[in-house]
Amino acid sequence: MDKLLPFIWILSAIALYGVAWGLLVEAMGVARRRKGGPTLAGLSLMVLAAAFVPVPLPWRLLFVAGMGAALLVIYHRLWVPKARTGPEFRERKEDRRQAALHLALLTGGAIFIVPFVWLVTTSLKEDEEIFKFPPAWVPRQQVQVRIGNQPVGLARLKPTGQYVVQLRESETSWTVQPYSPEQGALVPGSRPLEVTKGDLEKVKAFDPRWENYTEALTFLPPETLYGAMYLWNTVLVTVLNIVGVLLSSSLVAFAFARLRWPGRDLLFILMLSTMMLPAAVTLIPVFLIYRGLGWVDTLHPLWVTAFFAAPFNVFLLRQFFLTIPNDLEDAAKIDGCSYFRIYWNIMLPLTKPALAALTIFAFMGSWNNFMGPLIYISSPEKMTLAYALRLFQSAHSSEYGML
Repeated sequence: MDKLLPFIWILSAIALYGVAWGLLVEAMGVARRRKGGPTLAGLSLMVLAAAFVPVPLPWRLLFVAGMGAALLVIYHRLWVPKARTGPEFRERKEDRRQAALHLALLTGGAIFIVPFVWLVTTSLKEDEEIFKFPPAWVPRQQVQVRIGNQPVGLARLKPTGQYVVQLRESETSWTVQPYSPEQGALVPGSRPLEVTKGDLEKVKAFDPRWENYTEALTFLPPETLYGAMYLWNTVLVTVLNIVGVLLSSSLVAFAFARLRWPGRDLLFILMLSTMMLPAAVTLIPVFLIYRGLGWVDTLHPLWVTAFFAAPFNVFLLRQFFLTIPNDLEDAAKIDGCSYFRIYWNIMLPLTKPALAALTIFAFMGSWNNFMGPLIYISSPEKMTLAYALRLFQSAHSSEYGML
Protein backbone atom coordinates (compact mmCIF):
# COMPACT_ATOMS: atom_id res chain seq x y z
CA MET A 1 0.00 0.00 0.00
CA ASP A 2 2.87 2.40 0.76
CA LYS A 3 4.14 2.01 -2.80
CA LEU A 4 0.80 3.24 -4.11
CA LEU A 5 0.79 6.43 -1.99
CA PRO A 6 2.64 8.62 -4.57
CA PHE A 7 0.13 7.61 -7.26
CA ILE A 8 -2.77 8.27 -4.87
CA TRP A 9 -1.43 11.75 -4.12
CA ILE A 10 -1.06 12.53 -7.82
CA LEU A 11 -4.53 11.18 -8.59
CA SER A 12 -6.00 13.20 -5.69
CA ALA A 13 -4.35 16.41 -6.90
CA ILE A 14 -5.62 15.93 -10.46
CA ALA A 15 -9.12 15.13 -9.23
CA LEU A 16 -9.21 18.15 -6.91
CA TYR A 17 -8.08 20.41 -9.74
CA GLY A 18 -10.90 19.04 -11.86
CA VAL A 19 -13.45 19.76 -9.12
CA ALA A 20 -12.05 23.27 -8.56
CA TRP A 21 -12.20 23.93 -12.29
CA GLY A 22 -15.82 22.76 -12.42
CA LEU A 23 -16.79 24.97 -9.46
CA LEU A 24 -15.19 27.99 -11.14
CA VAL A 25 -17.04 27.31 -14.38
CA GLU A 26 -20.37 26.99 -12.58
CA ALA A 27 -19.69 30.12 -10.49
CA MET A 28 -19.12 32.12 -13.69
CA GLY A 29 -22.37 30.76 -15.06
CA VAL A 30 -24.19 31.78 -11.87
CA ALA A 31 -22.78 35.31 -12.15
CA ARG A 32 -24.09 35.55 -15.72
CA ARG A 33 -27.51 33.90 -15.28
CA ARG A 34 -28.27 35.36 -11.82
CA LYS A 35 -29.73 32.04 -10.64
CA GLY A 36 -28.52 28.85 -9.03
CA GLY A 37 -26.24 30.67 -6.60
CA PRO A 38 -27.66 29.30 -3.31
CA THR A 39 -27.63 25.76 -4.69
CA LEU A 40 -24.01 26.08 -5.81
CA ALA A 41 -23.01 27.58 -2.44
CA GLY A 42 -24.68 24.70 -0.60
CA LEU A 43 -22.91 22.13 -2.75
CA SER A 44 -19.58 23.85 -2.14
CA LEU A 45 -20.15 23.71 1.63
CA MET A 46 -20.92 19.99 1.36
CA VAL A 47 -17.64 19.46 -0.51
CA LEU A 48 -15.76 21.33 2.23
CA ALA A 49 -17.51 19.29 4.92
CA ALA A 50 -16.28 16.11 3.23
CA ALA A 51 -12.72 17.21 4.00
CA PHE A 52 -13.30 16.31 7.66
CA VAL A 53 -14.10 12.64 7.03
CA PRO A 54 -11.92 10.60 9.48
CA VAL A 55 -9.86 8.65 6.93
CA PRO A 56 -6.14 8.91 5.95
CA LEU A 57 -5.31 12.13 4.11
CA PRO A 58 -4.80 10.94 0.49
CA TRP A 59 -7.97 8.84 0.63
CA ARG A 60 -9.81 11.81 2.18
CA LEU A 61 -8.77 14.00 -0.76
CA LEU A 62 -9.99 11.36 -3.20
CA PHE A 63 -13.29 11.20 -1.33
CA VAL A 64 -13.64 15.01 -1.47
CA ALA A 65 -12.90 15.00 -5.21
CA GLY A 66 -15.36 12.20 -5.88
CA MET A 67 -18.12 13.84 -3.86
CA GLY A 68 -17.45 17.19 -5.54
CA ALA A 69 -17.63 15.63 -8.98
CA ALA A 70 -20.94 13.91 -8.16
CA LEU A 71 -22.49 17.09 -6.78
CA LEU A 72 -21.28 19.07 -9.80
CA VAL A 73 -22.98 16.58 -12.12
CA ILE A 74 -26.23 16.95 -10.17
CA TYR A 75 -25.99 20.76 -10.25
CA HIS A 76 -25.22 20.69 -13.97
CA ARG A 77 -28.34 18.64 -14.65
CA LEU A 78 -30.56 20.94 -12.57
CA TRP A 79 -29.41 24.44 -13.48
CA VAL A 80 -27.27 24.54 -16.62
CA PRO A 81 -29.05 25.07 -19.97
CA LYS A 82 -28.69 22.17 -22.42
CA ALA A 83 -28.01 24.34 -25.47
CA ARG A 84 -25.42 22.87 -27.86
CA THR A 85 -25.18 25.95 -30.07
CA GLY A 86 -25.85 29.64 -29.86
CA PRO A 87 -24.66 32.39 -27.49
CA GLU A 88 -25.20 30.33 -24.29
CA PHE A 89 -22.98 27.53 -25.59
CA ARG A 90 -20.24 29.96 -26.65
CA GLU A 91 -20.36 31.75 -23.29
CA ARG A 92 -20.02 28.48 -21.43
CA LYS A 93 -17.07 27.50 -23.61
CA GLU A 94 -15.41 30.82 -22.76
CA ASP A 95 -16.15 30.19 -19.06
CA ARG A 96 -14.27 26.89 -19.25
CA ARG A 97 -11.26 28.61 -20.82
CA GLN A 98 -11.27 31.44 -18.32
CA ALA A 99 -11.65 29.04 -15.36
CA ALA A 100 -8.65 26.97 -16.52
CA LEU A 101 -6.59 30.14 -16.97
CA HIS A 102 -7.51 31.51 -13.52
CA LEU A 103 -6.80 28.16 -11.88
CA ALA A 104 -3.35 28.07 -13.46
CA LEU A 105 -2.65 31.65 -12.34
CA LEU A 106 -3.84 30.93 -8.79
CA THR A 107 -1.58 27.87 -8.67
CA GLY A 108 1.39 29.90 -9.85
CA GLY A 109 0.61 32.63 -7.33
CA ALA A 110 0.44 30.08 -4.50
CA ILE A 111 3.78 28.59 -5.51
CA PHE A 112 5.48 31.98 -5.67
CA ILE A 113 4.06 33.11 -2.32
CA VAL A 114 5.39 30.04 -0.48
CA PRO A 115 8.91 31.50 0.11
CA PHE A 116 7.39 34.67 1.56
CA VAL A 117 5.11 32.69 3.88
CA TRP A 118 8.12 30.60 4.94
CA LEU A 119 10.07 33.81 5.59
CA VAL A 120 7.36 35.23 7.85
CA THR A 121 6.70 32.02 9.81
CA THR A 122 10.42 31.31 10.25
CA SER A 123 10.95 34.76 11.74
CA LEU A 124 8.57 33.72 14.53
CA LYS A 125 10.12 30.32 15.30
CA GLU A 126 12.61 29.02 17.80
CA ASP A 127 15.96 28.00 16.33
CA GLU A 128 15.30 24.27 16.75
CA GLU A 129 12.04 24.55 14.79
CA ILE A 130 13.67 26.16 11.76
CA PHE A 131 15.57 23.07 10.56
CA LYS A 132 12.96 20.52 11.56
CA PHE A 133 12.02 17.92 8.93
CA PRO A 134 9.31 17.62 7.80
CA PRO A 135 9.08 21.42 7.91
CA ALA A 136 6.87 23.02 10.54
CA TRP A 137 4.89 25.84 8.92
CA VAL A 138 3.24 27.00 12.13
CA PRO A 139 5.54 28.62 14.74
CA ARG A 140 5.41 26.66 17.98
CA GLN A 141 7.12 26.77 21.36
CA GLN A 142 7.37 24.32 24.22
CA VAL A 143 4.48 24.47 26.67
CA GLN A 144 5.59 25.94 29.99
CA VAL A 145 4.04 24.92 33.31
CA ARG A 146 4.75 26.20 36.80
CA ILE A 147 6.17 24.04 39.54
CA GLY A 148 6.08 26.29 42.56
CA ASN A 149 7.18 29.66 41.20
CA GLN A 150 9.52 28.17 38.61
CA PRO A 151 8.42 27.80 34.95
CA VAL A 152 9.57 24.48 33.46
CA GLY A 153 9.08 22.82 30.09
CA LEU A 154 6.48 20.11 29.52
CA ALA A 155 7.57 16.98 27.65
CA ARG A 156 6.44 13.44 26.92
CA LEU A 157 8.34 10.16 27.35
CA LYS A 158 8.46 8.46 23.95
CA PRO A 159 8.35 4.85 25.19
CA THR A 160 5.29 5.31 27.47
CA GLY A 161 3.70 8.61 26.39
CA GLN A 162 3.70 9.84 29.99
CA TYR A 163 3.86 13.58 30.59
CA VAL A 164 6.86 14.87 32.52
CA VAL A 165 8.42 18.21 33.38
CA GLN A 166 12.06 18.93 32.62
CA LEU A 167 13.92 19.91 35.78
CA ARG A 168 17.67 19.79 35.07
CA GLU A 169 19.74 19.23 31.96
CA SER A 170 23.10 17.54 31.55
CA GLU A 171 25.15 16.79 28.43
CA THR A 172 23.27 13.62 27.47
CA SER A 173 20.24 13.42 29.77
CA TRP A 174 17.43 15.26 31.51
CA THR A 175 16.19 14.98 35.07
CA VAL A 176 12.40 14.82 34.79
CA GLN A 177 9.41 14.14 37.02
CA PRO A 178 5.95 12.79 36.06
CA TYR A 179 3.30 15.47 35.62
CA SER A 180 -0.50 15.36 35.35
CA PRO A 181 -1.91 17.92 32.85
CA GLU A 182 -5.46 17.27 34.10
CA GLN A 183 -4.57 18.22 37.69
CA GLY A 184 -1.99 20.79 36.68
CA ALA A 185 0.52 19.42 39.18
CA LEU A 186 3.15 16.75 39.68
CA VAL A 187 1.92 13.19 40.02
CA PRO A 188 1.55 12.54 43.77
CA GLY A 189 4.27 10.28 45.15
CA SER A 190 6.40 10.48 42.01
CA ARG A 191 10.16 10.87 42.09
CA PRO A 192 12.58 12.56 39.72
CA LEU A 193 13.88 10.32 36.91
CA GLU A 194 16.93 10.61 34.69
CA VAL A 195 16.26 9.89 31.03
CA THR A 196 18.29 10.35 27.86
CA LYS A 197 17.47 13.28 25.60
CA GLY A 198 16.45 10.91 22.81
CA ASP A 199 13.64 9.51 24.98
CA LEU A 200 12.03 12.93 25.42
CA GLU A 201 9.61 14.68 23.08
CA LYS A 202 8.82 18.29 23.88
CA VAL A 203 5.14 19.18 24.06
CA LYS A 204 4.65 22.22 21.83
CA ALA A 205 1.73 24.46 20.98
CA PHE A 206 1.13 27.39 18.65
CA ASP A 207 3.09 30.28 20.11
CA PRO A 208 4.86 32.81 17.82
CA ARG A 209 8.16 34.00 19.22
CA TRP A 210 7.70 37.74 18.83
CA GLU A 211 10.88 38.27 20.85
CA ASN A 212 12.86 37.56 17.66
CA TYR A 213 11.91 41.01 16.35
CA THR A 214 12.68 42.95 19.51
CA GLU A 215 15.97 41.11 20.03
CA ALA A 216 17.03 41.66 16.42
CA LEU A 217 16.29 45.39 16.60
CA THR A 218 18.09 45.84 19.93
CA PHE A 219 21.24 44.35 18.36
CA LEU A 220 21.30 47.24 15.85
CA PRO A 221 23.22 50.42 16.74
CA PRO A 222 21.12 52.94 18.74
CA GLU A 223 22.36 55.84 16.55
CA THR A 224 20.46 54.28 13.63
CA LEU A 225 17.20 54.44 15.61
CA TYR A 226 17.34 50.62 15.80
CA GLY A 227 17.26 50.17 12.05
CA ALA A 228 14.81 52.93 11.07
CA MET A 229 17.63 54.91 9.42
CA TYR A 230 18.57 51.87 7.30
CA LEU A 231 15.01 51.64 6.04
CA TRP A 232 14.75 55.38 5.35
CA ASN A 233 18.06 55.44 3.46
CA THR A 234 17.02 52.46 1.35
CA VAL A 235 13.58 53.88 0.52
CA LEU A 236 15.09 57.28 -0.36
CA VAL A 237 17.76 55.80 -2.63
CA THR A 238 15.27 53.43 -4.28
CA VAL A 239 12.71 56.15 -5.03
CA LEU A 240 15.37 58.47 -6.49
CA ASN A 241 16.75 55.62 -8.61
CA ILE A 242 13.32 54.79 -10.02
CA VAL A 243 12.58 58.44 -10.85
CA GLY A 244 16.02 58.92 -12.41
CA VAL A 245 15.87 55.76 -14.51
CA LEU A 246 12.40 56.46 -15.88
CA LEU A 247 13.03 60.11 -16.72
CA SER A 248 16.51 59.89 -18.21
CA SER A 249 16.05 56.62 -20.10
CA SER A 250 12.71 57.60 -21.60
CA LEU A 251 14.01 61.01 -22.73
CA VAL A 252 17.10 59.56 -24.41
CA ALA A 253 15.11 56.71 -25.95
CA PHE A 254 12.56 59.18 -27.33
CA ALA A 255 15.35 61.18 -28.94
CA PHE A 256 16.87 58.08 -30.54
CA ALA A 257 13.51 56.69 -31.71
CA ARG A 258 11.39 59.69 -32.80
CA LEU A 259 13.75 62.57 -33.57
CA ARG A 260 15.96 62.92 -36.64
CA TRP A 261 19.37 64.49 -36.09
CA PRO A 262 22.88 64.01 -37.54
CA GLY A 263 24.88 61.09 -36.17
CA ARG A 264 21.90 59.57 -34.39
CA ASP A 265 22.49 55.96 -35.49
CA LEU A 266 26.25 56.18 -34.94
CA LEU A 267 25.81 57.48 -31.40
CA PHE A 268 23.20 54.79 -30.69
CA ILE A 269 25.67 52.07 -31.74
CA LEU A 270 28.37 53.73 -29.63
CA MET A 271 26.04 53.79 -26.64
CA LEU A 272 25.17 50.11 -27.07
CA SER A 273 28.87 49.22 -27.29
CA THR A 274 29.37 50.54 -23.74
CA MET A 275 27.30 47.58 -22.51
CA MET A 276 30.33 45.37 -23.24
CA LEU A 277 32.44 47.35 -20.75
CA PRO A 278 32.64 45.45 -17.41
CA ALA A 279 31.58 47.39 -14.33
CA ALA A 280 34.84 46.43 -12.58
CA VAL A 281 36.83 48.42 -15.17
CA THR A 282 35.06 51.68 -14.32
CA LEU A 283 34.98 51.07 -10.55
CA ILE A 284 38.17 52.97 -9.63
CA PRO A 285 37.71 55.92 -12.06
CA VAL A 286 34.13 56.45 -10.84
CA PHE A 287 35.30 56.29 -7.22
CA LEU A 288 37.95 58.93 -7.92
CA ILE A 289 35.31 61.18 -9.49
CA TYR A 290 33.03 60.87 -6.46
CA ARG A 291 35.95 61.46 -4.10
CA GLY A 292 36.86 64.60 -6.02
CA LEU A 293 33.28 65.82 -5.67
CA GLY A 294 33.34 65.10 -1.92
CA TRP A 295 30.54 62.56 -2.18
CA VAL A 296 32.26 59.64 -0.43
CA ASP A 297 30.33 58.56 2.71
CA THR A 298 27.14 60.14 1.34
CA LEU A 299 24.12 58.67 -0.41
CA HIS A 300 24.75 60.63 -3.64
CA PRO A 301 26.81 57.92 -5.42
CA LEU A 302 23.94 55.47 -4.92
CA TRP A 303 21.37 57.45 -6.94
CA VAL A 304 22.97 60.23 -9.01
CA THR A 305 24.02 57.83 -11.80
CA ALA A 306 20.36 56.86 -12.29
CA PHE A 307 19.79 60.28 -13.88
CA PHE A 308 22.32 59.39 -16.62
CA ALA A 309 20.51 56.94 -18.89
CA ALA A 310 21.79 53.36 -18.91
CA PRO A 311 22.25 51.70 -22.35
CA PHE A 312 20.02 48.69 -21.69
CA ASN A 313 17.13 50.85 -20.46
CA VAL A 314 17.45 53.17 -23.45
CA PHE A 315 17.53 50.25 -25.88
CA LEU A 316 14.42 48.70 -24.31
CA LEU A 317 12.39 51.91 -24.45
CA ARG A 318 13.67 52.87 -27.91
CA GLN A 319 12.41 49.60 -29.36
CA PHE A 320 9.07 50.20 -27.66
CA PHE A 321 8.82 53.78 -29.00
CA LEU A 322 9.48 52.51 -32.53
CA THR A 323 6.32 50.36 -32.41
CA ILE A 324 4.07 53.42 -31.91
CA PRO A 325 2.45 54.54 -35.21
CA ASN A 326 3.76 57.78 -36.72
CA ASP A 327 0.18 58.92 -37.34
CA LEU A 328 -0.24 59.75 -33.65
CA GLU A 329 2.87 61.95 -33.69
CA ASP A 330 1.81 63.65 -36.93
CA ALA A 331 -1.65 64.40 -35.56
CA ALA A 332 -0.09 65.92 -32.43
CA LYS A 333 2.18 68.12 -34.54
CA ILE A 334 -0.82 69.37 -36.56
CA ASP A 335 -2.51 70.28 -33.26
CA GLY A 336 0.55 72.36 -32.33
CA CYS A 337 2.22 70.05 -29.79
CA SER A 338 5.92 70.52 -29.11
CA TYR A 339 8.29 67.56 -29.05
CA PHE A 340 8.28 67.53 -25.27
CA ARG A 341 4.47 67.61 -25.23
CA ILE A 342 4.40 64.66 -27.65
CA TYR A 343 6.86 62.79 -25.42
CA TRP A 344 4.99 63.53 -22.19
CA ASN A 345 1.35 63.28 -23.24
CA ILE A 346 1.42 60.70 -26.04
CA MET A 347 4.52 58.52 -25.92
CA LEU A 348 4.87 57.91 -22.18
CA PRO A 349 1.22 56.81 -21.62
CA LEU A 350 1.56 54.34 -24.51
CA THR A 351 4.74 52.79 -23.06
CA LYS A 352 3.39 51.95 -19.60
CA PRO A 353 4.28 48.20 -19.88
CA ALA A 354 7.92 48.99 -20.68
CA LEU A 355 8.05 51.65 -17.95
CA ALA A 356 6.62 49.14 -15.47
CA ALA A 357 9.33 46.63 -16.41
CA LEU A 358 12.03 49.28 -15.92
CA THR A 359 10.50 50.24 -12.58
CA ILE A 360 10.80 46.64 -11.39
CA PHE A 361 14.41 46.40 -12.60
CA ALA A 362 15.32 49.72 -10.95
CA PHE A 363 13.61 48.80 -7.69
CA MET A 364 15.25 45.38 -7.41
CA GLY A 365 18.68 46.68 -8.38
CA SER A 366 18.58 49.59 -5.94
CA TRP A 367 16.94 47.79 -3.02
CA ASN A 368 19.40 44.87 -3.18
CA ASN A 369 22.46 46.98 -4.04
CA PHE A 370 25.32 45.81 -1.81
CA MET A 371 28.46 46.78 -3.71
CA GLY A 372 27.63 50.51 -3.81
CA PRO A 373 27.19 50.97 -0.03
CA LEU A 374 30.19 48.73 0.58
CA ILE A 375 32.45 51.04 -1.47
CA TYR A 376 31.09 54.50 -0.64
CA ILE A 377 29.45 54.28 2.81
CA SER A 378 31.35 54.06 6.10
CA SER A 379 29.03 55.75 8.63
CA PRO A 380 26.50 53.37 10.30
CA GLU A 381 23.67 55.92 10.08
CA LYS A 382 24.06 56.16 6.27
CA MET A 383 23.99 52.45 5.50
CA THR A 384 21.23 50.80 3.48
CA LEU A 385 19.36 47.63 4.38
CA ALA A 386 21.40 45.33 2.13
CA TYR A 387 24.71 46.37 3.70
CA ALA A 388 23.33 46.47 7.26
CA LEU A 389 21.79 43.02 6.84
CA ARG A 390 25.14 41.60 5.71
CA LEU A 391 26.85 43.09 8.78
CA PHE A 392 24.11 41.67 11.01
CA GLN A 393 24.52 38.27 9.33
CA SER A 394 28.27 38.25 9.95
CA ALA A 395 27.70 39.00 13.65
CA HIS A 396 24.67 36.68 14.19
CA SER A 397 25.04 34.10 11.45
CA SER A 398 23.50 31.23 13.44
CA GLU A 399 20.46 33.13 14.74
CA TYR A 400 18.22 32.62 11.75
CA GLY A 401 15.00 33.64 13.45
CA MET A 402 16.36 37.13 14.14
CA LEU A 403 18.05 37.29 10.73
